[in-house]
Amino acid sequence: MMEREYQPISFKDVLIEMKDISELMVDLSYSAILFDSKEIALEVINLEESMNKLVYQARIQSVLGARRLEEAEAMSGMLQVAEAAERIANSASDIAKLILKDVRFPAKLKRVFPEAEEIVTRVIVSQSSELAGRTLGALKVQSTTGMQVIAIRRGKGWIYDPDKTTRVEIGDILISRGPEAGADILSLMAGTAERPRVEPPPAGEVDDLDRAVGLIIEMKNLSELSVGLAYTSLLFNNKEVAHEVVALDSTLDDMRYDLDLWILEAARKIDDVRYLRGLLYMSAFTQAISDSAHSIADVLLRDIEIPPVFKKIVRESDEIITRMPVAESSPLVGRTLKEASLGTVTGMVVLAIKHGDRWVYRPGKGVRLENGDIIIAKGRRDGECRLHELAGYAVGVPEE
Repeated sequence: MMEREYQPISFKDVLIEMKDISELMVDLSYSAILFDSKEIALEVINLEESMNKLVYQARIQSVLGARRLEEAEAMSGMLQVAEAAERIANSASDIAKLILKDVRFPAKLKRVFPEAEEIVTRVIVSQSSELAGRTLGALKVQSTTGMQVIAIRRGKGWIYDPDKTTRVEIGDILISRGPEAGADILSLMAGTAERPRVEPPPAGEVDDLDRAVGLIIEMKNLSELSVGLAYTSLLFNNKEVAHEVVALDSTLDDMRYDLDLWILEAARKIDDVRYLRGLLYMSAFTQAISDSAHSIADVLLRDIEIPPVFKKIVRESDEIITRMPVAESSPLVGRTLKEASLGTVTGMVVLAIKHGDRWVYRPGKGVRLENGDIIIAKGRRDGECRLHELAGYAVGVPEE
C-alpha cells in the first residue's frame, strides 16, 4: 500500500478542491463518452488519484479539528460531504475505465446528448475567430455564452480545467458544457459552422432503445440537479430543498427500474448486445451521483450542525451557488426564462425559483418571473454579477 504524506492545509481548502475536482471529473467523463476519447478518460483517472490524496487530508483534518463533542459533530457533517464528493469522483472514474476497456455505447445515446439540459460540445477555433489570442478571462466566455470551457485540445496535448489566464489559440479545440443555445453562440465566436441538428425519430418509430437513451438523458439531468440542490439546502439551511433531494433520489430509483426493463426488451431485438452494457453502467453512474446528493442533504435532515465555513466552501469553489430575489425594477419581471435567456446571458443554471411560499424545482422555459421571486442558480462568479444586475440591483449581491 502506498504511504501518503500529510501536508498541512485547511479543511476548508480541502473541501473546496474536492468539490471542484469531483464536478470536473463528471464533466470530463461525459465528454469521454461523447467523443469516445481515451485521452480524456485517462485524465479522469489521474484526477481520481488527486482526489484520493484529498480524502486522506480531509480525514486527518477531521480528527485534528475536533476537540469537543460539538466540534466533532460539525466535523462529522463536513466529512460526510467530503465522502459524498469522493463517491461522485469514484463513479466518474468507473465511467472513464469503461472507455479505456473499449466498452461501447449506442450511437443513439451520443446523438441525444444535445437534448440534455446542460450539453457537452466541441468547437474548433478558426483563424478568423474573435476568441484567438485572448484569455478566457478577457473573453468572459461563460458569462457571455453560458458555456464553461472544461478542456482545450492544443496540438497533441490537453489543457484540463483552464482558468481565466488561459489564452485561446487558433486551431484549439474547446470542450465546453452549458445550455444548447450557448453552444451555438460559442460556435459562432469560434468561427466554425453551426452545429448539426439531430432530427428526432419519426412518430411511430420510437423503440425500446430510444426510450432507454431518452431516460438516461433525463436521469443525467435529475442527478445533476440533485447535487446542486443538496449544496443549496446546506448553504441556506433549507430543509424543504433537502427533502426535494430525497424525492429526486427516489424518482431516479424508479426510473432505473424502467430503464433496466427497456434495455432487456431492446436486447431481444438487436444483434450485438454489447452496446447496451454501457447504458447499464450509465444508469448506475447517475444513480450514484443522486445517492451522493442524498448523503449531502442528509447532514441537514439529521440536524447535524453546519459550521459557518461551509458557506465559504460553496462560495469560493469554481462553481458557486447564489440566491437572488427579483426586485420590482428588474427587467426580468413578467418575462419567461426563455425570454430572459438567463443561461446564455449569465452562464448561470437556474436550479429553482420560489414564487411566494411555493418552490418550482427545475423550472421550465415557460416559467414567468415575478416581483419578489427568489432565484436559486449555480455558475461562475462573473455570471452571478450579471444575474445580480438583471435582478434589479445596482451594487453588491443582496443579502436576505
